[in-house]
Amino acid sequence: MTLAELIAQARTALDTAITARQQEQDALVALRSDPNLTEDAVAARVATRDTADTEVTRRQTALDELLTEQARDEEIAALSARTVPAATRAPAYDRVARVGSEARTYRPDQDRRGRQFEQDVAAAFLGDYDARDRLSQHMREERVERPEVVERAAGTGAFTGLVVPQYLTDLYAPAAAARRPFADSCRPHDLPPQGMTVNISRITTATSTALQASENTNVSETDIDDTLLPVSVQTNAGQQTLSRQAIERGAGVEPVVLDDLFRRYATTLDSTLLNQATNGLSNVATAVAYTSGTPTGVGLYPKVLEGLSGVEAALLDMATGDNIAVMHSRRWYWLQNALGSTWPLITQPGIVAQTLGANYATTYGSGVRGVLPNGTPVIVDNNIATNLGAGTNEDEIYLVDRQECHLWEDPNAPMYIRAEQAKLASLGVLMVVYGYFAYTHARYPQARKIGGTGLVTPAFNGQ
Repeated sequence: MTLAELIAQARTALDTAITARQQEQDALVALRSDPNLTEDAVAARVATRDTADTEVTRRQTALDELLTEQARDEEIAALSARTVPAATRAPAYDRVARVGSEARTYRPDQDRRGRQFEQDVAAAFLGDYDARDRLSQHMREERVERPEVVERAAGTGAFTGLVVPQYLTDLYAPAAAARRPFADSCRPHDLPPQGMTVNISRITTATSTALQASENTNVSETDIDDTLLPVSVQTNAGQQTLSRQAIERGAGVEPVVLDDLFRRYATTLDSTLLNQATNGLSNVATAVAYTSGTPTGVGLYPKVLEGLSGVEAALLDMATGDNIAVMHSRRWYWLQNALGSTWPLITQPGIVAQTLGANYATTYGSGVRGVLPNGTPVIVDNNIATNLGAGTNEDEIYLVDRQECHLWEDPNAPMYIRAEQAKLASLGVLMVVYGYFAYTHARYPQARKIGGTGLVTPAFNGQ
């Protein structure tokens, strides 16, 4: 039995002795409350309690002795580690893996594409001993820094446990995605836990007031009425089947695939909010035409104000003033390219005079990219279609009160299912990402969209 096992055994014995002593003490307290108590009974119980006390002391002493012995053993081991016998010769410098301040054998700052590693693998097959030494040194470094990967990959190829340098896998390039800039700007709600429809009551016939014609005549009366606005709950989902070999023998394959599924999920959700037939923003917004054979930023801006005017006119006292303009990145950069000598006559808060707005220089998908001359925030979203119009080369600009762009999402979405049984016979693992959502831009018909020949593929010519 080892010293550690003896210590564990002593701790258990001490715990048992303490429990027994506590039971004796509890019994003594209970006895003293007995009305028929005798001195002999109390004395006997006290003696039993004292015996239990003695056992606790004995067990504690035994444990302390073992712990003292263990501490001394650790001191001796530490002293031994610091003592190097004179007869022992240190290994050669190049035969020891040094990790820390010493540079790795294969370094991303010197060989980002990993060509040296690949050349050494090929050369080792042809008998190049220097290449084999470098690969062996690399494997010793990997065992120190990534032991879990080395053990998992043991036995691959012609070299036992040969592992590709980490920097060749952690710089993978994920597939670009438009993701969800507009969806993140919508008014968020938690999706109800049950049901496949969200119902909203809209007052479509209002009450009325009017001037009374004369005294004692009837005053105006109109019966209030509502219309139900049903909003369907939709399912956004995608799947991918991976081989067990790819997951178990690859480096980071499953997280890479899962990340890509999440990117597609976000992109599909956002594109649905913008482009879905019937209910998407492009299909519920009222059109504002910008027709021009030579479009300019200065010519487009009045249409923006026309659209915003329509938004407020539709909402009246329900307007929050929290308006946004949603446009494609090509349109946003085209506006920044515009130059001119005509400026708004009315200045706006936060906008430098004689400019066509302000660019905040934030990254794509990080929120507001800038503001227009009247202070309206701009959301750049590349899920906006660029193949509209007769020439299939137009995009649209959307102007909305963001508080009237409603999005219900499950707080836990997207969900992830990893199913192994479904593809067991082929050693496959099925990965599924899904989520439920509902949306509407039609609680009030307030949205506006600018479209037309003035929004064809932009020419960056300073106009």
